Amino acid sequence: MTDKKLILVVDDDPDLVEAVSMKLASDNYRVSKAYDGIQALDKIKQERPHLIILDVMMPNKDGYAVCNEVKKDPAYKDITVVLLTAVGDAVPSTKFTHMDGKTALADEFIPKPIDLDNLMEIVNYYRP
Repeated sequence: MTDKKLILVVDDDPDLVEAVSMKLASDNYRVSKAYDGIQALDKIKQERPHLIILDVMMPNKDGYAVCNEVKKDPAYKDITVVLLTAVGDAVPSTKFTHMDGKTALADEFIPKPIDLDNLMEIVNYYRP
C-alpha cells in the first residue's frame, strides 16, 4: 500500500481541476477528480480520500450540501474538507447566502481565484 495521500478535487471547471491536480501530483499526492457533487459523493464512497478540495457552486449538488453530508456521516466525518468559494462576491446573483458559508461544516475555506501556494500550505497542514 502506498503512503501517498489521496486527495479528491471537485469542481465543475475542468481547467481548475487539472491545474490543482497537477500541483498536488507535483507535491507527491495521489489525485482523484470529480466534476459535480453527485460524482464527488460516489468517489468519496469508492476511494475514501484523505482530503477533499470542493467547489461550492456546482451542478447537481452544491459543495455545501456535499460537505455537510460528508461531515454528518460517521464513516466519513474525519475526512478534511476544503471549500473553494467565489460565493462571497456572487451572493447577490446566486441562491447561496453568507449564512450557508457560516453553517457549512468545512475545515477550511479558500477564496477563488485560487492561490495555489496558499492551497498547498493548507493541504500540507492537514497531512498527518
